[in-house]
Amino acid sequence: MSIHPNDVAGQYRPAVVNKIKIRLVPFLALLYVIAFIDRANVGYAALEMNADLGITSTQFGLIAGLFSIGYFVFEVPSNMLMRKVGARRWIARILVSWGAVAVATGFVHNFTQLAAVRVVLGIAEAGFFPCVILYLSQWFPERERARVVAQFMVALPVATLIAGPLSGLILDHVHWLGVSSWRWVFILEGVPAVLLGLATLFLLTDSPQSARWLTADEKQWLSRTLEAENAAKEARHRQVGFWRSLAGWRTLALALIYYSKSVAIYVLAFFTPQIVNGLQDSLSNTSVGLLSALPYAVAAVFMVWWARRSDRLRERRWHVAIPLFIAAAGLCAMVLVEDSLVLSLLLLTVITVAVYATYGPFWSLPSLFMTGSAAAVGMASINSIANLGGFVGPYGFGALESATGSIYTGLAIVAAVLVVSGLLVVRLRFVREAEATVRSASAPDRTGLPKATAHDVA
Repeated sequence: MSIHPNDVAGQYRPAVVNKIKIRLVPFLALLYVIAFIDRANVGYAALEMNADLGITSTQFGLIAGLFSIGYFVFEVPSNMLMRKVGARRWIARILVSWGAVAVATGFVHNFTQLAAVRVVLGIAEAGFFPCVILYLSQWFPERERARVVAQFMVALPVATLIAGPLSGLILDHVHWLGVSSWRWVFILEGVPAVLLGLATLFLLTDSPQSARWLTADEKQWLSRTLEAENAAKEARHRQVGFWRSLAGWRTLALALIYYSKSVAIYVLAFFTPQIVNGLQDSLSNTSVGLLSALPYAVAAVFMVWWARRSDRLRERRWHVAIPLFIAAAGLCAMVLVEDSLVLSLLLLTVITVAVYATYGPFWSLPSLFMTGSAAAVGMASINSIANLGGFVGPYGFGALESATGSIYTGLAIVAAVLVVSGLLVVRLRFVREAEATVRSASAPDRTGLPKATAHDVA
């Protein structure tokens, strides 16, 4: 189909984009807050649970990481099913099922049961994140992607900001019906996922075409803009087939980069409470939760600013690599401040801010060359492979801590992985070429439209 500039409503329309953001992003971010709380609250429950169930550091690392195994196996099928079933119903299904499993975690009685529930939790939640990233790519033009992803993913530091104090308060004060407080952490924090899953059926819209809250003119403008961008990508990179999007070298390269981030994120999520608790013996569980949350408050602000900067400059590679290098340096420096609670928290803040800053720019990379079903498969594949870091990181970190009696060997290894990935992302030729294509295609001509819209689409 030929797209003529006169068919589209002139200039870029930020009012339409903002209207979509307000309608979709806050609710999706809320869902991700709940998702990450239910995924990571085992780190806080461990302050009481490990002793109650007789779980060692190595076993806890395994339990924390087993979530990623189920997630890995079912993520690509989940994203493909979303395209068939529709985002609204599929995301609702994910929420209800993982909420039910999260609540069930509060009823386990030994290591084996806990390990099994963690695998099932990963299966239940599999696909939520890549489903949302794919969903957002169907609503927002390329020039908005990094900041929209960052605005959605600000849920991660916000979730940790909430999870720390909330879990600490539950651990210290909720002992209802004679049930251990760590069990109430899972039960009380799992129920909201079920309720929000039901709300999703009424609050989400499957696609722009079915959005009653957009006018016909707004739908047409958005559809034509996204079609033009996809045509420019396909002209440059050709249509990416199933197997190339699943496990082609581009997908694997991006998965390796994201893998390093996942190792760092999950080590921080699961072990920061124990790291903070070990810095000072007199801290209560509530204090540990509050102190562990502080780095994430700063990260929530910085990651949005960094993504906006990436969008403004139309640059992705260095906006991913620089934070990885900074986080690596911070992890190595942790050994120098081990006797100071204040300096340790300051350095943990720098590390956390740097790791979270990569999210928006990174998730703009796959959409530079993937469209349609290839994007569904590719984004899920990248996330599922990379999230094996959520298994390897915590398990390896816990094993090293058990073997050495120290956290610093594990932190140094995580730092090395981050450096390798930072070097890789700046050297990827296809990313450099894709960035150049997008900058050229989205530079407006005299019609005010992206060049691809006016000239390149047939």
